[in-house]
Amino acid sequence: MLRFASLGSGSQGNASLVECGSTRILIDCGFSLIETERRLQRLGCSANSLSAILVTHEHADHAAGIGRLSRRYQLPVYLTVGSFNAMRDRQFAQTQFINLKQKLTLGDLEITPFSVPHDAREPCQFIISDGAASLGILTDTGSYTEDILRHLDNVQGLMLECNYETELLMQGSYPYLLKQRVSGAYGHLSNQQALELLKKISTDRLQYLIGMHLSEVNNLPAHAYQALCKGVGGESEGIKLASQQEGLGWHSLS
Repeated sequence: MLRFASLGSGSQGNASLVECGSTRILIDCGFSLIETERRLQRLGCSANSLSAILVTHEHADHAAGIGRLSRRYQLPVYLTVGSFNAMRDRQFAQTQFINLKQKLTLGDLEITPFSVPHDAREPCQFIISDGAASLGILTDTGSYTEDILRHLDNVQGLMLECNYETELLMQGSYPYLLKQRVSGAYGHLSNQQALELLKKISTDRLQYLIGMHLSEVNNLPAHAYQALCKGVGGESEGIKLASQQEGLGWHSLS
């Protein structure tokens, strides 16, 4: 059975867990080593139990803790060549390069990487499957492409960025250039964009829909939740939000 959780999601740090059988992978690590260990323990895990770290891109809120965690626990790190070259700390215990045109297998999990438009060197996101169920992960993308929609179609679980509410961003305190970056084609997905994306894919098999990477400045949980509900045609017990401080507890896909 495939299950997933979040250590925390937002501009101050991001990391997610996905596991099946004896395979447990960490996707990104934007927290310090001590904080990562603490948040893993909160989810009933230890860093020793990790099989590998997957990296979406080099921005600090996703990658600041990867090098130290990899070295301390001798964990292999999977990432694109572009992300590797852009990393500040790239002294990993073991480095494996991701080819965006090829699937990879890690123990009991099959990972399909796909490219996304974001202002990083060679960013990607993932579809992770145990052969029966699939989890889509899409954060840190300023827009959605036909290729993204194709990958996310018919997944059973989806961790989807709802970074900002457009009106709150535009009326907020961010400098003009930062507002343009966040809302641009290589920035982040708004609540409205998340809603639109959901309407363009098949969600018939969707068991869990998780709002991710909510801005604590430019969004409100109620707005993000409402957008997700509208995207799938109504409220559901399977629609949840991952928070910066608490993350998200374990959820299983069948």
